[in-house]
Amino acid sequence: MTKVQNNRAWLLILPMLVLVAFSAIIPLMTVVNYSVQDVFDANTRFFTGTEWFETMLNDSALQAALLRQFAFSMTILAIEVPLGIGIALLMPKRGWQASAVLILITLPLLIPWNVVGSIWQIFTRGDIGLMGWGIRELGYSYNITRNPVDAWATIILMDVWHWTPLIALLCYSGLRAIPEAYYQAARIDRASRWAVFRYIQLPKLTNVLVIGVLLRFMHSFMIYAEPFVLTGGGPGSSTTFLSQSLTTMAIGQQDLGPSAAFSLIYFLIILLVSWVFYTAIMNMQKDDATGGHRHDA
Repeated sequence: MTKVQNNRAWLLILPMLVLVAFSAIIPLMTVVNYSVQDVFDANTRFFTGTEWFETMLNDSALQAALLRQFAFSMTILAIEVPLGIGIALLMPKRGWQASAVLILITLPLLIPWNVVGSIWQIFTRGDIGLMGWGIRELGYSYNITRNPVDAWATIILMDVWHWTPLIALLCYSGLRAIPEAYYQAARIDRASRWAVFRYIQLPKLTNVLVIGVLLRFMHSFMIYAEPFVLTGGGPGSSTTFLSQSLTTMAIGQQDLGPSAAFSLIYFLIILLVSWVFYTAIMNMQKDDATGGHRHDA
């Protein structure tokens, strides 16, 4: 007997599909259309093929911005992921202390991105900012408007303060989902703290770490408001990232064709690197599972 499939459930997601079409697919097709044309005005445009893509890929300024973007994102992940895991392991598991810590650690996530940049801009000023004043009192000439190293260090510190709580909360939820029976078995086997973390906690955190790493990479690779408000891309172009270059090209210079091609390249880079991260983490999880089975055998 053939089972009749009920397709009426598609009607429930039809409004969302329509919304996605208008908010994502149609704008994407518009960008693709602009990327192969030289647009002079609403009625004057010429087909250019892949010319804009070749121009963007050979642009030395954009290549430098891409290198800065990768350096920033990799540095952020290298700091925030281990730090977030460590904070989650130290957070209390129950009682009013757990609630208080959860509230406090969530506060930075509630602050809008442009406000974060304004807060740190004031915080790092040498005349009225606590951080800037304190560093100068220690004898170091701290200035984010003149020293690229100071500007980079401040942007990284700002991002770590703002977004490490996200990794910590994700890891905390993953730790809370581990059954107590695993810890009881570890205590019976007299497993060390490192063994509990390596063979129980870390494997169980793989799924939330995938989410955390992908979210943090995508956001850090598209970061705009915080560094723009804090440094304006300076000193010089030392903190000018891809998003700022794209905004200047599309809005400041009104170069619709090149900016459309650039945005598609930008989009494909994010998709490719995210896929690489996802594949690598999933393969690590499979290798750990295989090794665990061999160890049990």
